[in-house]
Amino acid sequence: MSVDTDLETDLDTPEEPGDDLDLDLEDADADDAGDLASVSLWEGDEGGLAHEQRHALVTLLKQRFISARTHPRDWKVLVEHERVLRGRLNDLFLDLQVDRAREVAWKRQATSETGSRFPTLLYDAAWSREETLVLVHLRDRLRAGHAGGETRVFVDRDDVVDHVESFRPAHATDEAGDEKRARNAVTSIVKAGLLIGAPGDDRFEISEAVEPLLPLELLQELLDALRRANGTTPQEAAAEDDLFAEGPADPSGRDDAGEQA
Repeated sequence: MSVDTDLETDLDTPEEPGDDLDLDLEDADADDAGDLASVSLWEGDEGGLAHEQRHALVTLLKQRFISARTHPRDWKVLVEHERVLRGRLNDLFLDLQVDRAREVAWKRQATSETGSRFPTLLYDAAWSREETLVLVHLRDRLRAGHAGGETRVFVDRDDVVDHVESFRPAHATDEAGDEKRARNAVTSIVKAGLLIGAPGDDRFEISEAVEPLLPLELLQELLDALRRANGTTPQEAAAEDDLFAEGPADPSGRDDAGEQA
């Protein structure tokens, strides 16, 4: 029980030996109890993480990625408590990937060393043809911008749409439909957080997460699958291959399972 210091001052009775020790122990116990209860956010809360740690964990689960640019508060918490958050994700059969150079973190479905499948909270979200072409273009623009000394790289919506439309098959006749799909692809990439800005903006910043989440090997696989599905001609395939002429990328991969359902 805490002691009213004003009441102590008014009393003239002498202190008995051991009073100071008893009070110190009592205060220490109270402090310890306060520390243990400090992470409790509601009655019956048995969680062991502080509020900011839980917030970062939930953001990691809900978003494809977090970064210092898009989620500064959660990124700071992750850097300071990476081991704790990694452990909580591991409990859910998820693996935490962190690119400290680009200040990006994301989750991936863990894989068993024995080849067995773990339960999953995530679902596979394949990129469409148009989304794949948008991502290839963004990765290319990001690299070119960095090579030119830009610390932040921007792109116009119309530039991205024009790039996607440049890969329209020669026999395609639905120009209006193709343009609509290209614009919808840009909107999808904005919602995924890889283009920073509002969905209605005409200019976006390209997220640093594009490279670590979408390495060269993965994009090549996406384009190969796209060719097989659409019967791409050799000329179109050669044009797409030109996008990869800059050489190998960082070997880290994206969250193959995508966002939480």
